[in-house]
Amino acid sequence: MSDVAFYIIGSLVVVASIACWLLNLFTLPGNWGIPILAIGMAWFFPTDSLPDGSATPGVGWMAVGVLVGLAILGEILELVASAAGAAKQGASRRAIVLSLFGSFGISMAGAVLCSGLVPVIGTLIGAVVGGCAGAWGGAYLGEMWKGRSQPDRLAAGHGAAIGRVLGTISKLLVGAVMVGVITAAVFI
Repeated sequence: MSDVAFYIIGSLVVVASIACWLLNLFTLPGNWGIPILAIGMAWFFPTDSLPDGSATPGVGWMAVGVLVGLAILGEILELVASAAGAAKQGASRRAIVLSLFGSFGISMAGAVLCSGLVPVIGTLIGAVVGGCAGAWGGAYLGEMWKGRSQPDRLAAGHGAAIGRVLGTISKLLVGAVMVGVITAAVFI
């Protein structure tokens, strides 16, 4: 295939990677779409060395490995930040686990419910606010289940909500690096 076709398809892959990255705002695993796109590029457009020492345009498997590693890092950062926010406030393991489940479940429900208000913005707001509310509610219920006092429940919920926001920001930052990596792999 010609170099022109590679760069056209590569440009579309970069745009698709940005769309995948934005899916993180809706609590979907968008960062994982980026290595999948890179695998497709490496499979169909591998880098080959020519006899004169130059190389054909393509995406190498090293870039795919870096992207998979970054996607794993993003998931770990999101999970650790979400759990650490509640744990920092002295939350129990039960509260931490319930905050993680509540965060995911309520963010999806919030995204679906708010999507009818304003199509894209409503979905985004519903997912972010729902994620924070779910984390807060899960931690609060976990502490209530353990028989902890009202101030302890409120502190655990507050920590879980802040942890959720920091986790989402961490995952978005890693995703931005991933978009940069796939862009460099395609165009450099």
